[in-house]
Order: sequence, then structure tokens, then C-alpha cells
Amino acid sequence: MSKSAKDIKPLSPEEWEKSWQEHWAKSQMNYELPPNLSKKLKDEREFLSQTRSPQKDKKKLEKVNKEFEMALKKMDKIGPAVTVFGSARFRPGDEYYELARKTGEVFAKAGFSVLTGGGPGAMEAANKGAFEVGGKTYGLNIILPNEQDPNPYVDDTIEFNHFFVRKTMLVKYSCAYVVVPGGLGTLDELFEAATLIQCKKIGPFPLILIGQEFWKGLRDFVGFMADQGVFSPEEVGFSKIVDTPEEAVELVLKSIPKDLQKILDKEKNKLKPRKSKKSKK
Repeated sequence: MSKSAKDIKPLSPEEWEKSWQEHWAKSQMNYELPPNLSKKLKDEREFLSQTRSPQKDKKKLEKVNKEFEMALKKMDKIGPAVTVFGSARFRPGDEYYELARKTGEVFAKAGFSVLTGGGPGAMEAANKGAFEVGGKTYGLNIILPNEQDPNPYVDDTIEFNHFFVRKTMLVKYSCAYVVVPGGLGTLDELFEAATLIQCKKIGPFPLILIGQEFWKGLRDFVGFMADQGVFSPEEVGFSKIVDTPEEAVELVLKSIPKDLQKILDKEKNKLKPRKSKKSKK
């Protein structure tokens, strides 16, 4: 269950410091990787943290390049798509899980393919919503220490060893980004998309946050940063905050060119409801 913003007790400086110390204790130079860590995950950890040489880096870059090539080939034929970002921690029945499921549903009904990180929580929910109404769903799964499995509601899944390759693909193949409540990973994805749009590296594509109450703190923080001079007035509105998936899809459809709308109309005509894969077990 989500809490109202007024019911949440803010962390004191002392509580924040204690938490930071606990995290730092696990991050000293003598910290060892878990013995059961998969080789693929060790490759990324070593690429980012170990002492490097030109020879070692060349081999690592070859692996990164192969991962890019694999992903580009698999995603080349994806039609008009939206990417849904959100927390992996929500469970069926949670308010925000259902919000993400509805988000996937309404975008699929509008003719969009739905892309997510392919994991559990809000990612699973968005894929599920699209899957059940017959929409196309894709999961771009990351290999993690706890062996995150792809959720069962994707038509196709691509597994990545490197976060930055995965994030590139989640951004590259979408014409809009929809963000439901989430944590650090979701904020990372949100601000990367916002920065790319701001710097005109992509877009201008709609960046929409769903959940007025959840995102109120972010809006207030951005206002504070603007007061401090690190946000210009025109940058403050880098995203639109709405309450419902229906509002989000309406905004995205207004940004779609006419030729793309024709493709969406064709995709809508192909929709055939599907039963939940989990219900077959």
C-alpha cells in the first residue's frame, strides 16, 4: 500500500548519515564480489571498477559492441512504441502495480508497442496490461546478482549485461516515455531521458509522469533547484505530471505525426485479447 505524502516521516540528517555509513561499509576497497555472482555480471563490474589497460579495455569494448549489435538487430522491426519506467518492487494488487498495468493497457489499445525493463513490479504490470488486450510487448532485461528473470508477459525479451546499453535501447526505440512511481533506477532513467531531450540528442518526445501525489516531492525539489539557479525557467517543465494513464496517452497521441497515426490505427485493428500466461499454470 502506498502512503499519503503527509503520512511519510522525512529522514533526519542523523538517519541519513547512519544509512550512508552502512552502505559505505560494504563498499570499501576490500569488498569482495559475492562468490555466486554470474560471470556476465562480473564482466560489467570488472569493466567499471578494476584497474584497466588498453588491451583489457579493447576486449571489454568488443563485448559491449557485440551487445549493441545484437540489440539493434532484434529491435529493428519494432513499430511505434512507448517505454514505461517504474519500480520492480510492486506486487499484484498494489496501487502502483495496477496503475502500471492500466498504463500498458491504454497504450496498447492506442496501437503502441509497450517496452519495459522486462523485470517484475511495474515493468511486469505494464507488459501485462498490454499483453492481455493483445498489444505487442517487449522486455529489455538486465542480468542482476539476484538473477532477475524476464516477466511472462513479453512477446520477446532481450537480455543485457550492461545497464548503459539497455538504457540506450529503451530510449532509442520509443516515441514517448511514461514514468510510474519508482526508486533510484526509475529516477536514473527519468533524468537520462530528460537530459537527452533537453540537450536535443533525442526528441522532443513526451516525458510523462503518472501520479500527482507521488511526484509532488520531485516537483517541489525541481522548484527549489530553479530558485537556486541550477534550473532555467524553461527547463522546469521538462516533464508533464498527470494522474491517469488516459491523460498520458491523450498527450502522447497529440504529439504523433499523421503518418505514424496511420500505423497506430492498423495496429489497433490487430488487437485480440489474450489470457494471462500465469492463469494457465
